[in-house]
Amino acid sequence: MKNQWMTFFTGKVLVKVEGKGIERFINEMTRSRIAVWQVKRVGEQTFTFYLSLNDLHNFRRAVRRFDCRVTFLRGQGSPFLWKRTLKNSGFLIGAVSFLILTLLLSNMVWGVDIKGASPKTQYEIEKQLKEMGIKKGKFQFSIPDVESIQRELSNRMNNITWVGVELKGTTYHFQVVEKNEPEAEEEIGPQNLIAAKEAIIKDVFVEEGMPQVEVNDYVKPGQLLVSGYIGKEDQEAKKAVAAKGVVQGEVWYITKVELPLKTDFEVFSGEEKVKHYISFGKFRLPIWGWGKIEYKNSVEETSEHKVKFLKWELPVTYAEKTVREKEDVTREYSRKEAVATAKELARDNVKAGLPEDSKVIGEKILHEQIENGKVRLNVHFKVIEDITVGQPIIQGD
Repeated sequence: MKNQWMTFFTGKVLVKVEGKGIERFINEMTRSRIAVWQVKRVGEQTFTFYLSLNDLHNFRRAVRRFDCRVTFLRGQGSPFLWKRTLKNSGFLIGAVSFLILTLLLSNMVWGVDIKGASPKTQYEIEKQLKEMGIKKGKFQFSIPDVESIQRELSNRMNNITWVGVELKGTTYHFQVVEKNEPEAEEEIGPQNLIAAKEAIIKDVFVEEGMPQVEVNDYVKPGQLLVSGYIGKEDQEAKKAVAAKGVVQGEVWYITKVELPLKTDFEVFSGEEKVKHYISFGKFRLPIWGWGKIEYKNSVEETSEHKVKFLKWELPVTYAEKTVREKEDVTREYSRKEAVATAKELARDNVKAGLPEDSKVIGEKILHEQIENGKVRLNVHFKVIEDITVGQPIIQGD
């Protein structure tokens, strides 16, 4: 009997032979090396047996020499299975298409749910999410992981304290904690306005109270700028009010900075390659982005997404690996360039600590030195800013 595995791939046919002299016919096939097996007598002059599909042509030629009636009952094996598959290809294509479509729809975003946010904040969050590519109909494979979404959204939104992100099925759920609105300022009691810093007065604007200084006056910290007492000097009782106003003064700052003349650092060259994989456990099957990566220095970023079918997570992962080329760069400054850059750093340092509406009106290098491969500067800045600070008036003083 022929090997069953081989006959499955080559195919076999169940044959029924009826007539006289069937035994001689079977012996003739054996002499002609036409293999038959599972020969069974099913009647007085009827036999059934299996025949290899490869021997069918020789079998037809041999049967013509005998007075027999031959019936092919059925075919078995991969050739017949493939034929039946093609015959029912419409159903097969439909079934496969349904599975693929269901798989794709199971890995898309079909809902974005935001809780804990006011209507205004919710609208702003939805706008930011669309800019980040998180919207209905988007494939989850192309969306960053929830930690990255949480971090990016927190950076973009200034009016939220915390946002939690969770992906359940095909819906992203956002839990938002908004920043508390600042409480309304309590009514200010009677107060004076005094100088917070040493300065030369450049402008005085008084909304409430009596000004005590004029333009070009020099003032020290704690000096009275606007009095909270109003009324004429000869009146027995003056009225105490909350002094309000803006007194602009010229204030001076000295900032020290140092900058290396030579710096080694790494930058991205702009070259990158993206590889896509389907992972089954520890086995990775590349599906896009073939070829060897020949970067001498690089950094890799990998994002993974579980593949889902309806509500179930499959033991399959879609992975996207981005490899970015890095280059070693040496930056060297001339003395002139180093001084200019250090001045810019000093200017930024000063501006970072200034109140709003302040203005830098002048700068001067007090000390310049190059030592141990670094330039060191002491820079003097002139700044115009509001120097007022409130000082409560204690009744009875």
